[in-house]
Amino acid sequence: MTHFIQHIETAIGTLEIKASEIGICSISLLSNSDQHEENMNDHTRQCAQQLHEYFEGKRKEFDVPLDWTKASEFYIKVWRELLTIPYGSCITYKDIAVRLNNLKAIRAVGQANGRNPIPIIVPCHRVIGSNGDLTGFALGLEVKKKLLALENPLERGLQSSLF
Repeated sequence: MTHFIQHIETAIGTLEIKASEIGICSISLLSNSDQHEENMNDHTRQCAQQLHEYFEGKRKEFDVPLDWTKASEFYIKVWRELLTIPYGSCITYKDIAVRLNNLKAIRAVGQANGRNPIPIIVPCHRVIGSNGDLTGFALGLEVKKKLLALENPLERGLQSSLF
């Protein structure tokens, strides 16, 4: 399967967007040495535009097509729940397990959250621990803090230290 790739500069660093013919497959944070050639398609361009709008504070929801063809059914259920978390809000892993009618799945929800290949678009950064701690995030806890502060600067109290 051919992957299309586009890099964009954002307030958190260089993001690499990968897409298939179906939709966005992954978003990752690159170090300068990681950059490779680009091979864009309409999905990567649409995603890049929407991410720019998000970081400018002009977009609260994304509507790019997503490609989850390689994911398990459970992971897809969790990621669909992540898509329902409103901009500027946070929920817990337990909240997601309850929404899935499986309270015993809290750890599995955490694992699915941690393996989300499309952070920001699928807002796994909006999931926190039951005690309010900012738990792990694929792009790093500092990035998670910045994303949450971008979405809700008053509640996060970080507006002065942003970007």
